[in-house]
Amino acid sequence: MSLIEQAPTRALIEARGLVKSFRSGTLDIPALREVELDLFPGELTLVAGPSGCGKSTLLAALSGLQRPDAGSVQSLGQALWSLKPEALERFRLLSTGFVFQGFNLFGALSALEQVMLPLSYLKLSPHEVLARARAALDEVGMTPRATLKPAELSGGEKQRVALARALAKRPRLIFADEPTSALDAASGQRVIELLHRAARERGAAVLCVSHDPRLLSHADRLLHMEDGRILDDERRRPLGAPLE
Repeated sequence: MSLIEQAPTRALIEARGLVKSFRSGTLDIPALREVELDLFPGELTLVAGPSGCGKSTLLAALSGLQRPDAGSVQSLGQALWSLKPEALERFRLLSTGFVFQGFNLFGALSALEQVMLPLSYLKLSPHEVLARARAALDEVGMTPRATLKPAELSGGEKQRVALARALAKRPRLIFADEPTSALDAASGQRVIELLHRAARERGAAVLCVSHDPRLLSHADRLLHMEDGRILDDERRRPLGAPLE
Protein backbone atom coordinates (compact mmCIF):
# COMPACT_ATOMS: atom_id res chain seq x y z
CA MET A 1 0.00 0.00 0.00
CA SER A 2 1.40 3.45 -0.93
CA LEU A 3 1.90 6.33 1.46
CA ILE A 4 -1.00 8.25 0.02
CA GLU A 5 -3.33 5.25 0.40
CA GLN A 6 -2.39 5.07 4.08
CA ALA A 7 -2.57 8.81 4.65
CA PRO A 8 -5.68 10.32 6.22
CA THR A 9 -7.89 12.43 3.99
CA ARG A 10 -8.19 15.08 6.67
CA ALA A 11 -6.54 18.36 5.71
CA LEU A 12 -3.03 18.95 7.00
CA ILE A 13 -3.60 22.72 6.85
CA GLU A 14 -6.90 24.49 7.52
CA ALA A 15 -6.87 28.25 6.97
CA ARG A 16 -9.85 30.40 7.87
CA GLY A 17 -10.49 34.09 7.26
CA LEU A 18 -6.92 35.11 6.45
CA VAL A 19 -6.46 38.85 6.12
CA LYS A 20 -3.19 40.68 5.44
CA SER A 21 -2.43 44.25 4.37
CA PHE A 22 0.78 46.16 3.77
CA ARG A 23 1.39 49.82 4.48
CA SER A 24 2.30 52.06 1.54
CA GLY A 25 2.64 55.65 2.66
CA THR A 26 -0.68 56.48 4.28
CA LEU A 27 -2.53 53.63 2.58
CA ASP A 28 -3.14 50.02 3.60
CA ILE A 29 -2.85 47.77 0.54
CA PRO A 30 -4.81 44.51 0.97
CA ALA A 31 -2.88 41.34 0.07
CA LEU A 32 -5.25 38.71 1.49
CA ARG A 33 -9.01 39.21 1.81
CA GLU A 34 -10.77 36.61 4.00
CA VAL A 35 -8.98 33.67 2.36
CA GLU A 36 -10.07 30.14 3.36
CA LEU A 37 -8.17 27.06 2.22
CA ASP A 38 -7.58 23.41 3.14
CA LEU A 39 -4.49 21.53 1.97
CA PHE A 40 -4.44 17.74 1.83
CA PRO A 41 -1.72 15.07 1.96
CA GLY A 42 -0.59 13.57 -1.33
CA GLU A 43 -1.53 16.61 -3.42
CA LEU A 44 0.41 19.25 -5.29
CA THR A 45 -1.71 22.38 -5.07
CA LEU A 46 -0.78 25.18 -7.46
CA VAL A 47 -1.78 28.77 -6.74
CA ALA A 48 -1.73 30.76 -9.97
CA GLY A 49 -2.44 34.39 -10.68
CA PRO A 50 -0.87 37.68 -11.74
CA SER A 51 2.02 39.27 -9.91
CA GLY A 52 0.87 41.12 -6.80
CA CYS A 53 -2.33 39.09 -6.36
CA GLY A 54 -1.27 37.75 -2.94
CA LYS A 55 0.16 34.33 -3.85
CA SER A 56 3.43 34.67 -1.95
CA THR A 57 1.70 36.34 1.00
CA LEU A 58 -0.66 33.38 1.23
CA LEU A 59 2.26 30.94 1.20
CA ALA A 60 4.01 32.94 3.91
CA ALA A 61 0.90 32.99 6.12
CA LEU A 62 0.31 29.25 5.73
CA SER A 63 3.93 28.28 6.35
CA GLY A 64 4.63 30.35 9.44
CA LEU A 65 6.82 32.94 7.75
CA GLN A 66 4.49 35.94 8.00
CA ARG A 67 1.75 36.56 10.54
CA PRO A 68 -1.65 37.49 9.07
CA ASP A 69 -3.52 40.47 10.42
CA ALA A 70 -6.56 38.29 11.09
CA GLY A 71 -7.70 34.71 10.66
CA SER A 72 -6.34 31.36 11.76
CA VAL A 73 -4.18 28.54 10.44
CA GLN A 74 -4.46 25.03 11.85
CA SER A 75 -1.34 23.21 10.69
CA LEU A 76 -0.84 19.53 11.55
CA GLY A 77 -3.35 20.01 14.35
CA GLN A 78 -1.66 23.07 15.85
CA ALA A 79 -2.87 26.67 15.91
CA LEU A 80 0.11 27.98 13.98
CA TRP A 81 -0.11 31.66 14.90
CA SER A 82 -0.75 30.93 18.57
CA LEU A 83 2.71 29.36 18.91
CA LYS A 84 5.45 31.31 20.64
CA PRO A 85 8.35 32.38 18.36
CA GLU A 86 10.63 29.56 19.53
CA ALA A 87 7.91 26.94 19.04
CA LEU A 88 7.03 28.37 15.63
CA GLU A 89 10.65 28.19 14.54
CA ARG A 90 10.83 24.60 15.77
CA PHE A 91 7.64 23.73 13.89
CA ARG A 92 9.08 25.07 10.64
CA LEU A 93 12.31 23.17 11.20
CA LEU A 94 10.64 19.83 11.90
CA SER A 95 7.56 19.89 9.69
CA THR A 96 8.15 22.13 6.68
CA GLY A 97 10.40 22.27 3.64
CA PHE A 98 10.89 25.39 1.52
CA VAL A 99 11.97 25.89 -2.09
CA PHE A 100 12.37 29.48 -3.29
CA GLN A 101 13.04 31.13 -6.63
CA GLY A 102 16.39 32.46 -5.39
CA PHE A 103 17.66 29.04 -4.23
CA ASN A 104 18.94 30.44 -0.86
CA LEU A 105 22.18 28.46 -1.01
CA PHE A 106 25.38 29.32 0.87
CA GLY A 107 28.24 30.17 -1.44
CA ALA A 108 30.92 28.52 0.69
CA LEU A 109 29.18 25.15 1.06
CA SER A 110 29.15 22.18 -1.29
CA ALA A 111 25.87 20.68 -2.46
CA LEU A 112 26.19 17.92 0.12
CA GLU A 113 26.94 20.40 2.91
CA GLN A 114 23.90 22.52 1.90
CA VAL A 115 21.63 19.53 2.48
CA MET A 116 23.35 18.45 5.68
CA LEU A 117 23.07 21.88 7.31
CA PRO A 118 19.37 21.86 8.40
CA LEU A 119 19.62 18.19 9.33
CA SER A 120 22.30 19.06 11.86
CA TYR A 121 19.62 20.84 13.94
CA LEU A 122 17.36 17.77 14.16
CA LYS A 123 19.37 15.93 16.84
CA LEU A 124 20.28 13.16 14.41
CA SER A 125 23.52 11.22 14.61
CA PRO A 126 26.30 12.37 12.23
CA HIS A 127 25.87 9.09 10.37
CA GLU A 128 22.13 9.69 9.89
CA VAL A 129 22.71 13.29 8.77
CA LEU A 130 25.17 12.15 6.11
CA ALA A 131 22.98 9.24 5.00
CA ARG A 132 19.86 11.39 4.65
CA ALA A 133 21.73 14.12 2.77
CA ARG A 134 23.23 11.65 0.33
CA ALA A 135 19.89 9.94 -0.22
CA ALA A 136 18.16 13.27 -0.90
CA LEU A 137 20.81 14.33 -3.41
CA ASP A 138 20.50 10.98 -5.12
CA GLU A 139 16.73 11.37 -5.28
CA VAL A 140 17.06 14.62 -7.24
CA GLY A 141 19.88 13.30 -9.44
CA MET A 142 22.63 15.44 -7.93
CA THR A 143 24.97 12.79 -6.49
CA PRO A 144 27.62 13.38 -9.22
CA ARG A 145 27.64 17.09 -8.29
CA ALA A 146 27.65 16.66 -4.51
CA THR A 147 31.09 18.21 -3.96
CA LEU A 148 30.46 21.33 -6.04
CA LYS A 149 29.60 24.78 -4.69
CA PRO A 150 26.78 26.97 -6.04
CA ALA A 151 29.07 28.96 -8.35
CA GLU A 152 29.87 25.72 -10.15
CA LEU A 153 26.23 24.69 -10.65
CA SER A 154 23.61 25.68 -13.21
CA GLY A 155 20.32 27.26 -12.13
CA GLY A 156 18.48 23.98 -12.46
CA GLU A 157 21.14 22.17 -10.45
CA LYS A 158 20.97 24.80 -7.70
CA GLN A 159 17.22 24.39 -7.49
CA ARG A 160 17.55 20.61 -7.24
CA VAL A 161 20.01 21.05 -4.37
CA ALA A 162 17.51 23.37 -2.67
CA LEU A 163 14.82 20.75 -3.20
CA ALA A 164 17.05 18.01 -1.79
CA ARG A 165 17.63 20.19 1.27
CA ALA A 166 13.88 20.47 1.78
CA LEU A 167 13.18 16.77 1.18
CA ALA A 168 15.96 15.51 3.44
CA LYS A 169 14.03 16.61 6.52
CA ARG A 170 11.11 14.40 5.39
CA PRO A 171 8.59 17.18 5.99
CA ARG A 172 4.84 16.71 5.85
CA LEU A 173 4.44 20.20 4.37
CA ILE A 174 6.41 21.56 1.39
CA PHE A 175 6.15 25.15 0.20
CA ALA A 176 7.55 26.28 -3.15
CA ASP A 177 7.54 29.95 -4.18
CA GLU A 178 8.11 30.44 -7.93
CA PRO A 179 10.45 27.42 -8.04
CA THR A 180 10.74 27.29 -11.84
CA SER A 181 10.54 30.92 -12.98
CA ALA A 182 14.34 31.31 -13.28
CA LEU A 183 14.84 27.94 -14.99
CA ASP A 184 14.80 26.71 -18.57
CA ALA A 185 12.03 24.38 -19.72
CA ALA A 186 13.89 21.12 -19.04
CA SER A 187 15.12 22.17 -15.59
CA GLY A 188 11.71 23.52 -14.62
CA GLN A 189 10.06 20.28 -15.72
CA ARG A 190 12.45 18.24 -13.58
CA VAL A 191 11.86 20.36 -10.48
CA ILE A 192 8.07 20.25 -10.68
CA GLU A 193 8.13 16.49 -11.31
CA LEU A 194 10.22 16.06 -8.16
CA LEU A 195 7.78 18.17 -6.15
CA HIS A 196 4.88 16.10 -7.46
CA ARG A 197 6.67 12.88 -6.56
CA ALA A 198 7.24 14.21 -3.03
CA ALA A 199 3.48 14.65 -2.66
CA ARG A 200 2.54 11.28 -4.08
CA GLU A 201 5.27 9.04 -2.65
CA ARG A 202 5.72 10.76 0.72
CA GLY A 203 2.14 11.78 1.39
CA ALA A 204 3.18 15.41 1.80
CA ALA A 205 0.99 18.42 1.16
CA VAL A 206 2.81 20.52 -1.44
CA LEU A 207 1.80 24.13 -2.05
CA CYS A 208 3.39 25.79 -5.05
CA VAL A 209 2.75 29.42 -6.00
CA SER A 210 3.66 30.44 -9.52
CA HIS A 211 2.62 32.30 -12.64
CA ASP A 212 4.56 29.79 -14.80
CA PRO A 213 2.03 28.17 -17.20
CA ARG A 214 4.30 25.14 -17.60
CA LEU A 215 3.24 23.96 -14.14
CA LEU A 216 -0.49 23.73 -14.86
CA SER A 217 -0.41 20.17 -16.19
CA HIS A 218 1.34 18.93 -13.02
CA ALA A 219 -1.16 20.31 -10.53
CA ASP A 220 -3.54 17.98 -8.74
CA ARG A 221 -5.46 21.06 -7.72
CA LEU A 222 -5.40 24.54 -9.24
CA LEU A 223 -6.34 27.68 -7.32
CA HIS A 224 -6.71 30.90 -9.26
CA MET A 225 -6.03 33.99 -7.19
CA GLU A 226 -6.69 37.65 -7.92
CA ASP A 227 -6.74 40.76 -5.77
CA GLY A 228 -6.14 38.83 -2.54
CA ARG A 229 -8.94 36.32 -3.09
CA ILE A 230 -9.17 32.73 -4.34
CA LEU A 231 -11.61 32.94 -7.23
CA ASP A 232 -11.52 29.34 -8.49
CA ASP A 233 -10.65 26.02 -6.87
CA GLU A 234 -10.30 23.32 -9.52
CA ARG A 235 -9.40 19.76 -8.53
CA ARG A 236 -7.75 18.35 -11.63
CA ARG A 237 -7.30 14.85 -10.19
CA PRO A 238 -9.34 13.15 -7.47
CA LEU A 239 -7.58 13.11 -4.13
CA GLY A 240 -5.34 10.03 -4.08
CA ALA A 241 -5.85 9.16 -7.74
CA PRO A 242 -2.79 7.58 -9.43
CA LEU A 243 -0.81 9.57 -11.95
CA GLU A 244 -1.32 8.64 -15.58
